[in-house]
Amino acid sequence: MLFALYCTDKEDYLDVRLDNRQAHLDHLNGLGDKLVFAGPTFADDGETMNGGLIVVDFDTRKDVDDFVAADPYTHAKLFESVIIRPWKKVLP
Repeated sequence: MLFALYCTDKEDYLDVRLDNRQAHLDHLNGLGDKLVFAGPTFADDGETMNGGLIVVDFDTRKDVDDFVAADPYTHAKLFESVIIRPWKKVLP
């Protein structure tokens, strides 16, 4: 099942994001074909990263929760919130 994760960083935590970025990317790359897509979101200036959107393909919500719990960004306490929703690709 596909799950969409919308992650919002804590305000003024850009340094935490940047300091843990490579470990986070390694964590994502470790998913192999379970990773559908991922990327940062930006503030209105279009340049300052302030969160992320990730879509993963896992069997259960518990698998997603375990993935989020193991993320280096989670360990660094980067996120203000993480919203997880089952998702269905319709287009294109």
